[in-house]
Amino acid sequence: MNKGNFKYYCYILSNKNRTVLYIGYTENLKNRINQHLNGNGALFKKKYNVTGLVYFEEFSEKKVKQNKEKNN
Repeated sequence: MNKGNFKYYCYILSNKNRTVLYIGYTENLKNRINQHLNGNGALFKKKYNVTGLVYFEEFSEKKVKQNKEKNN
C-alpha cells in the first residue's frame, strides 16, 4: 500500500536523431529533466548527447515503475 501521495516517474530521453534511448526513473520529473539538460545527468546521457524527453509515465508505487524500466 502506498503511504502518502508519492508519485514516481519512469521516463525516456533520446538524442536529436532518435537513435539512442535513455530510460530513467525519479520522484521529481521536472527537477530530474532539468538536471539532465544542465549537464548533471547520467554519464550515458552526456556520452550520447541525449537531450529530449520523449515519453514518461507516472506511478503511485516505486516497484511498478522500476519493473517498467527493467522490462524496456
